[in-house]
Amino acid sequence: MQSAYILIIIAVYFGVLMLISYLTSRKGSGNDEFFRANKSSKWYVVAVAMIGTSISGVTFVSVPGMVRNLDMTYMQMVFGFFFGYLVIAYVLLPLYYKLNLTTIYGYLDQRYGPKSYKTGAWFFLISKIVGAAARLYLVAFILQRLVFDAWGVPFVVTVVGIITVIWLYSHKSGIKTIIWTDWLQTILFITALVLIVWQVSTRLNLDFGGVVTAISESSHSRIFVFDDWVSTQNFFKQFFSGMFITIVMTGLDQDQMQKNLTIRTLKDAQKNVVSYGFAFAPINFLFLSLGVLLLIFAEQNAIVLPEISDEILPVIASQHLGPVVLGIFVMGIVAAAFSSADSALTALTTSFCVDILNMKAISQNKEKEKKDIKTRRIVHLAISAVFVLIILLIEAIGSDSIINAIYKLASYTYGPLLGLYFFGLYTKVKPTDKFVPFIAIAAPVICFVIEIVMMHLFSYRVGYELLLINGLITGMGLYAISFRNKKI
Repeated sequence: MQSAYILIIIAVYFGVLMLISYLTSRKGSGNDEFFRANKSSKWYVVAVAMIGTSISGVTFVSVPGMVRNLDMTYMQMVFGFFFGYLVIAYVLLPLYYKLNLTTIYGYLDQRYGPKSYKTGAWFFLISKIVGAAARLYLVAFILQRLVFDAWGVPFVVTVVGIITVIWLYSHKSGIKTIIWTDWLQTILFITALVLIVWQVSTRLNLDFGGVVTAISESSHSRIFVFDDWVSTQNFFKQFFSGMFITIVMTGLDQDQMQKNLTIRTLKDAQKNVVSYGFAFAPINFLFLSLGVLLLIFAEQNAIVLPEISDEILPVIASQHLGPVVLGIFVMGIVAAAFSSADSALTALTTSFCVDILNMKAISQNKEKEKKDIKTRRIVHLAISAVFVLIILLIEAIGSDSIINAIYKLASYTYGPLLGLYFFGLYTKVKPTDKFVPFIAIAAPVICFVIEIVMMHLFSYRVGYELLLINGLITGMGLYAISFRNKKI
């Protein structure tokens, strides 16, 4: 009964997404629509859609779950996020609009040369497809447990089904459709979050004042850590890591920036970035508050919590809060997961077509345009298949906390992008383009060695600050292969 109930919710939701796809692709499904939405998006619509892109299904289950081990210290990183968004709005966006880019990695071509350009694009492609697959894996795993295990459906079939759904509504008009589907999905998952908090509070017999008191008096309400410099939760490590993670995972990420580049003017794009940057603190605080309430609920009802933190919310929602909360929970995680995955799939297709295959958004040759559209659709399908393979690989490996794994991956793969962009923006020397790929590959390898050495010799666990070290090593390497007398 439960599995059929959940499946009906998903089917209705899928029908709504297909309707949006039909409405947005009626007037055209060419490459300009797919890559740039004809540069006609409204900033306030994009701002809401961007929240859905950035807060995935992983956030929906991992952030409440991390409270058990890390309290509410994740907010330290969230505070850093906002300052990262200011850098994006007032440093990176003016550059992208000045160059009139379809993908943001075109800057590397103009600043360094073609080798650097392809290097940046490949780092994004590898980083994004693994990170997006990890996000989607968690939701596929939850749906498998809640629905498809009862029917004997293999996990691979579940994954293929989810990817097929996303491909169906995104393959025609790409980012033009995604902006509106993500807008809807953001509204849905925020509504679901609020309703779940309300339902848990009701079962605890707490009004608003009672909720505030219960959270503030909980031993898990700690936000700031100033007294432990070794801890990965130290405020300064978390704050600056959050700031730079936002710069690289949003400002240097085609997935996150593609929606911004569909807005006609720079001023409106900046309004978009600042406004959704403001939204992250209250939304993430609500996720963490839910985590505290879940722990209180479990303690009062003698519920044995699962060992894996990511499973705390799914287990309580599905087994202890009734069918209404279960339906809300499923709606929330599916909306959050789809809004992240569909955007990633579109951005990966765009980057591969534009950066690797040198495809143009607008072609003057009608025959070439038809050929490019056909190629784009093949690429879109191929990347969908790669998504499936990576999700199955993650299933074989497993992870206790997917969100920590994603941020750790970002520290390695986005570090070279951080070094490339900031070296390009704040120095005048020009590296030898043909050597740049070697520097970009060497930096993460050196970081891995540093991490191992620090742990074995000093018992120091390197956290997200690895991203800054990675970017710094990349910048030093670029300087080493630069000619001082060859300035730009």
